[in-house]
Amino acid sequence: MDKLDIAEFSKGAFEPVELINEICKSEEARDNIESYLSTALTKLQLYVQQVSTSLDDSGQNVLSNMPKILRDAQLLQQEALSLKEKMQVVKLDFENVEKRTSSSIRVLEEYDRMKTELINKTESLKEADNWLALSNDVDDIFESGDINKIANTIASMQKSLSVLLDAPDYEDKKLQLEGLKNRLEALASPKLVQAFTAGSLEQSRLYVDIFTKMDRLPQLLKYYQNCLKVSLAQEWRKAIEFAQEENITYWLRVYYDKLLNAWQEQVKFCNQVFPNSALGTLIELTIDLLHSLDPSMVDCIESVLRQQSNTIKLSLLMELKQITRQFAVNLSAITETASLERIADPNILILAQTIYAPYIPYIAKYGIYESSHLSQQLNSLELAHDDLSDTINALSLSVAKIMDYASEANKRCMVFTDGCAYPSLVKAFNSFFNNYQDKFKVGLRQLSKRKVKHEDWNLFQMCLTLMQTTGEFLSLVENFEKQLLSDITDAYDKLQNPAGSAFNHYKSLLLNSSAQKELGEFVESVKTGNKSILDPTLKSIRKLCSDLHRSTYDVIFAPIFTQLLLVRRAPAWSSDVNKAPTINSDLPDYSFAPQEYITQVGQYLMTLPQHLEPFLLRDNPSLTKALKAADPQYSQESCESGFTNILLGIIAKEICQMFQDQTWGIYELNQAACKQLATDIDYLGNILEELGLTLSENLQQMSLLLRLFPEEYQSGSSGCNARVVAAVRQMRNITSFG
Repeated sequence: MDKLDIAEFSKGAFEPVELINEICKSEEARDNIESYLSTALTKLQLYVQQVSTSLDDSGQNVLSNMPKILRDAQLLQQEALSLKEKMQVVKLDFENVEKRTSSSIRVLEEYDRMKTELINKTESLKEADNWLALSNDVDDIFESGDINKIANTIASMQKSLSVLLDAPDYEDKKLQLEGLKNRLEALASPKLVQAFTAGSLEQSRLYVDIFTKMDRLPQLLKYYQNCLKVSLAQEWRKAIEFAQEENITYWLRVYYDKLLNAWQEQVKFCNQVFPNSALGTLIELTIDLLHSLDPSMVDCIESVLRQQSNTIKLSLLMELKQITRQFAVNLSAITETASLERIADPNILILAQTIYAPYIPYIAKYGIYESSHLSQQLNSLELAHDDLSDTINALSLSVAKIMDYASEANKRCMVFTDGCAYPSLVKAFNSFFNNYQDKFKVGLRQLSKRKVKHEDWNLFQMCLTLMQTTGEFLSLVENFEKQLLSDITDAYDKLQNPAGSAFNHYKSLLLNSSAQKELGEFVESVKTGNKSILDPTLKSIRKLCSDLHRSTYDVIFAPIFTQLLLVRRAPAWSSDVNKAPTINSDLPDYSFAPQEYITQVGQYLMTLPQHLEPFLLRDNPSLTKALKAADPQYSQESCESGFTNILLGIIAKEICQMFQDQTWGIYELNQAACKQLATDIDYLGNILEELGLTLSENLQQMSLLLRLFPEEYQSGSSGCNARVVAAVRQMRNITSFG
């Protein structure tokens, strides 16, 4: 049997049953489990006995060693008390020493203070003597004209003055020193300007050292900035004077090139002369320069724009903006060069704002310029012609061009305004598209003038063609709006999170605070999707579809309308005895034939499908779009035969209503006339049934009521429409039995 593992007993989750089961799994246990368990129990008892013996021995050892442990603890406690007493004695000794020596320490401190004051007084006297000697010699040094020697003398006097802060005439000496600095600055300034103008590194460094010693380095930087500013301002005037025959784009491009060249040269110069303030100095210089140009860029741009139309203005401004943008990109690359010190973003941003400042008022007017440009493009299209077919054909060909114009305008907005002027562009689009729809209304008016009372399938075809063009326009505008929404959102995200330097922060570069707020509110309304941005345009197009549908319907319905107007004067019930036929009321129903007016309507209705189906099949998405926009009935997807049945259904409903209205105007019907009118109604019902349509319920009831004998009318009219019952009773002159 394997050795019994007693380590299991020490586990926290010890389970006796699991241990026994584990023991019984062995091969030896399965052969004779009772003998095996008996042996295991004996071993376990031996282990318990061994553990018990070991515990007894350990307890005895602890008890025998306990007195020694107690003695050691007592000794440690006594030593701790002894150490505490000694520490108190040492503390008392320290206190006694401090009491005995405190007066001596105070005396030593006083001696040290007196020594320090004596040294300071000695130093002050020495510096006072030095100041006096230098001030006596300074005039002679100035007369020598040695600028470096003068600067060293003033530096020494400045050092001496820093020690004489407590001198009674300190302020006088300070004023005297400032006067000497002014004399030196005046003496050095001509040569300083010459050194900066010539770009002499050696001379410039010399003057930097001199002005640094005088604590007047900021003044030196002003000299440098003024020298370069004067030079660059002269270059601007030269560019204008020597290019009178060139346009402003040439001036601007030439001058920006000169500025970039100057920056590249001066960056190297500044890094060697005053490296700790090179970029900051050039930024301040450029900002000041651009503000002080004479004539200003704004004046030059405005002067040129006054001579141009709004269309040309936009093209010119876009070209100028692109030139400026390229200059800003190149300048940004220079400012980000690794050899230059890092400049805080506000300084770079101010420079970028100064560069783009001339365009802010024109960005605000962008909508005006774009509207004018789009109007000019629209007016360039010859869409109205004397002949209706020419007008419709021109409109059909113009839709693609109009959408191209809109896409180009969207691109212009991004190029010129970087998406900042989208609110103005959307207004311009709505105005442009609505002006374009006026051209359709011209065609609609021409259609109205061409309407006739007889069938004109050529005019009907032109109506559907114009509707198809309108549907195409509607579909393209809806797709364009989706793209426009995406472009607006993408552009605004870039404006909100510009990548790169401050030169890309176009929202703050091209818009004032109120315009920024307007843009934010506009984009927020776009993102919430509460309203379509081209909603005025889309509503107008749908209204146009509805008007065209009505005109198309009128063209189709005209022959029917003409025939139904004859209902009241039909021979069967005509008041003219010469015209009224003699009909025996006792004849059976099949002896009556429908009159001519209704047969003309029936024949026309039967020819309608073959004329409608070529245009109203489902494979004409543009016409489908227009029809759905014109009437909700065309949105029924259950129609299996295209839109023919829907249009026929609309026509059938109108026929039934007009037929009913006309019959109710008949003054009086005799029994034979009643059967004739019922025959006419039934004929119309049969025609409609052939077309898959149904007669209106009111006409069906009229047919029934017209065939009733007078004595049956009261009971036979039960369940019919009260108005129909009353109208037929009046026509038949049947007494009411109410």
